[in-house]
Amino acid sequence: MTSPYLAGLVLQGRRVVVVGGGQVAQRRVPALIDAGADVLLVAPEVSPALQAIADAGEITWHDRTFVEEDLDDAWYVVAATDDAEVNAAVGAAAEARRVFCVRSDDAYAGTAWTPATGRHDSLTVGVLGAREPRRTARTRDALVAALRDGLVSAREDGVRRPGVVLVGGGPGDPDLVNVAARRALADADVVIADRLAPRSLLGDLPDGVEVVDVAKLPRGRHTPQEAINARCVAEALAGKQVVRFKGGDTFVFGRGFEEVLACEAAGVAWSVVPGLSSSYAVPATAGIPVTHRGVAHEFTVVSGHLAPGHPGSLVDWSALGALRGTVVCLMAVANAGAIADALVAGGRDPRTPVAVIAEGTMPGERRVLTRLESLAADIARIEPPAVIVVGDVVAVGHPDAYPDRLTDLDPATGDRG
Repeated sequence: MTSPYLAGLVLQGRRVVVVGGGQVAQRRVPALIDAGADVLLVAPEVSPALQAIADAGEITWHDRTFVEEDLDDAWYVVAATDDAEVNAAVGAAAEARRVFCVRSDDAYAGTAWTPATGRHDSLTVGVLGAREPRRTARTRDALVAALRDGLVSAREDGVRRPGVVLVGGGPGDPDLVNVAARRALADADVVIADRLAPRSLLGDLPDGVEVVDVAKLPRGRHTPQEAINARCVAEALAGKQVVRFKGGDTFVFGRGFEEVLACEAAGVAWSVVPGLSSSYAVPATAGIPVTHRGVAHEFTVVSGHLAPGHPGSLVDWSALGALRGTVVCLMAVANAGAIADALVAGGRDPRTPVAVIAEGTMPGERRVLTRLESLAADIARIEPPAVIVVGDVVAVGHPDAYPDRLTDLDPATGDRG
């Protein structure tokens, strides 16, 4: 067998013909659109996803069978039907026009192969293996993961990008950290990390990366925010790539924009990599939706680090008590009893279900299912960090614990009858 020659095609504005409207075509078309190709789809029937793309005007769809003239202006062709004779006809027409053609049913019968591709930063990784799609996909994933995690260095030699990247590390499980966050960590010179940022990722940093611990412990050691701002700015002004690594999302009770303002004042470049907020990610992994049809059409995320009635609190607990939707409280363990009382005083049913999830997504995760009226007593042994979810959505996720709630919920549709 002749070895293929691997090349990158510039398809911007060039006609690419895809024959077939099934799963293979559905996988190929988005990448062709991303490459800027002028995509012509030829198929009497297409999947709903492809029809939506055609209806949006992103591709041209001829809803009929293939004819040779479809390839007259083509630069590249994908034969992706489930009929070998049609694919062979497409391949023959492409060969007559000296146009490269991929055959989805028989790689060896085509004149081009589609590699398994992945992207990291400005790099595109491609792996070719005829009739070995699972192997090529696994190899591609391993290479991209190695680049993403810094196991293989891909930084441009001599190129420095001084500045601060605010990176959200998600709720704690390192598997929930996104690709952009891992990429930023792999390229960092200095990582300024909170205690709730996924710590295991710090051990995977390349040699020579400086890690600065700016933990803020409840009722313990505390790094002033002003000192964190100053350290971020100073390291960036020294020509370093700085990652400010936080748990959750940097702009959800993370004081991230205070750091942005400090960078702006000092003329330091900055960017943001959002992370999963524990306000919805932790309940989700505990099987609790923060919204559910017929139960809660809104959810409110609130900081509970100041007790109701505290002069510095900006939270209107009475208004929250009057709402029917879900209330998610972060940093609220110490004030949970006072918060429950305030919600009940505002109009919430004392028997409203409550879930408390401590160390959510982590190996030491603990869950307490309770009600507003008994919240303080039931979580006496719970230590932060924890997410408190108030509302009937808790009963949606754990109906056996609340047999008196949602008795009119249709188990077949999940809606109220």
